[in-house]
Amino acid sequence: MEVAWRTSPISVHEVSQALSERALAYTTLMTTMDRLYKKGLLMREKRSHAFLYRPAMIREAYERRLVAAVLGGLPTASREALLSGFLDYAATDDETLDALERLIAERKREEG
Repeated sequence: MEVAWRTSPISVHEVSQALSERALAYTTLMTTMDRLYKKGLLMREKRSHAFLYRPAMIREAYERRLVAAVLGGLPTASREALLSGFLDYAATDDETLDALERLIAERKREEG
């Protein structure tokens, strides 16, 4: 997804070149991109003999979808533990904590 957000539209061959340091098999990338397409994360169009892929959503929408998927099935107590763990991991400086406080304050204002 990262490569598709940076360069779009993009072919499997171009993704392979962009990820060359990871030594992934071309068929593995082709299968992965097809699965991302089937899950609605990538769109594709046929050009000549290859598909060109582009993200189906912007990064922020994808990240929100990912967070919702992780938190959605958890009971409230587990959500709190997960969020606490996130704070331990992500909030290692005052600047990040200040940003989180601003986001929380904005959300509270939006919700009334």
